[in-house]
Amino acid sequence: MLGPLGIHTPIRFDDSLPDGVDVVIIGAGVVGVFAGLYLNRLGKRVLVCEKGRVAAEQSSRNWGWIRQHGRDEAEIPITSHAVRLWHQVNQQTGGACGVKTTGIAYLADTEKDMEGFLAWLDIAKTYELDSYAMSQSALATMFDQPHAGKWLGGTCTPSDCKGEPWQAVPAVAELAHQEGVLIKEHCAVRNLLTSAGRVSGVVTEYGEVACEQVLLAGGAWSSVFARRLGVNLPQLTVEATVVQTQPLDVGVAHAFADSELAMRPRDDGGYSLALTDSHGFYLGPDSFRHARRFLPLLRKSWHDIQFKGLSPTGYSDSWDLARDWQGSDKTPFEHMRVMDPAADGKRVQRIQQRFAQRFPQQPEVAVINAWSGMIDAMPDVVPVVDQVDSMPGFYLATGMSAHGFGIGPGYGRIMARMLAEQAPEHDLQRFRLQRFTDGSKLVVGPAL
Repeated sequence: MLGPLGIHTPIRFDDSLPDGVDVVIIGAGVVGVFAGLYLNRLGKRVLVCEKGRVAAEQSSRNWGWIRQHGRDEAEIPITSHAVRLWHQVNQQTGGACGVKTTGIAYLADTEKDMEGFLAWLDIAKTYELDSYAMSQSALATMFDQPHAGKWLGGTCTPSDCKGEPWQAVPAVAELAHQEGVLIKEHCAVRNLLTSAGRVSGVVTEYGEVACEQVLLAGGAWSSVFARRLGVNLPQLTVEATVVQTQPLDVGVAHAFADSELAMRPRDDGGYSLALTDSHGFYLGPDSFRHARRFLPLLRKSWHDIQFKGLSPTGYSDSWDLARDWQGSDKTPFEHMRVMDPAADGKRVQRIQQRFAQRFPQQPEVAVINAWSGMIDAMPDVVPVVDQVDSMPGFYLATGMSAHGFGIGPGYGRIMARMLAEQAPEHDLQRFRLQRFTDGSKLVVGPAL
């Protein structure tokens, strides 16, 4: 499989529902799968329920970056931990995750960009990252062949990595399954059961399962599920397009991004390419409901947003989406098993044009595949990783804001330890749910 998974991907995991487990995880994306793996290793009985297919939404549609570079300061220790965890699990799966150290670089088109990159390097030094600055002349060492990039300089973190998302997350799911985690695809969770004010089980489309804890790691669908339970989660979705090229030799082994284009080498000899300055946005009820909270982010990145009209029928913020249902009702998660937006044709053309501008010696790049995905985004571009105080036993790990693949093992391990009541290994203050209601000033993190 060379591209994203989808509803037509054969069901691989179809365990029978048990009468009860310790933890039910809603969502088999990268965070949910890793949380299940680590919870099981901590002695918990775990069931992962996935409405569609493992990793069929953003967890197999992303760039495949495993990145410390340019991260929000609060996430740097977690993502550095995640890099180590990715290497471990890649070894445990016999290399099936495709994890390789490539380095990731940010290339500056303007003096202002360069100033911002250098300011982040001061933060990186605090955490002893191997990040460094590159002058315009030093940039030449990144490329073994001529290029026509007009970059003034850049910064790089050599220890950063890449993985192959459509291989990696299913491979980790298989590892977790082999170790004892129950996984059921095509199985939506409809509701939570409570007893004496705390979680006591879940209602799935196939029946009830008793449990003491539930972790919601539903990506773009998390806010729909949480809202029905009275949990206000200010999460929206943006759409992004990725292109897979034919095998190419452009003389660069690093993954890199500038103000317009991102690219990373793939195991098949081609590159995954994407625009860094264009994301689609559909208008839905939540976009108005949460507009005030997103204003600071919109002011910072409005020029990168392409409004695409009303949210399509069945999407997680569509106008006709059921926002309430009974336990026996068919839910939105069953009507739309996998959000699978078509690749934006204009964006694909722009990607090809920008690639040709940077590497004019190459023949016209052939696009083997192109796809889009819906990214769960928070107003401050960092996720919610927390328990829900109003419903003991209910936990959230969502709003990864396009950074989830690389940092997924880190947050999966954090949630496993949180549910197992073990001491946290990281400071989680920035990721608490109550930051949206306790009067805290939201600080918008780096979007890329």
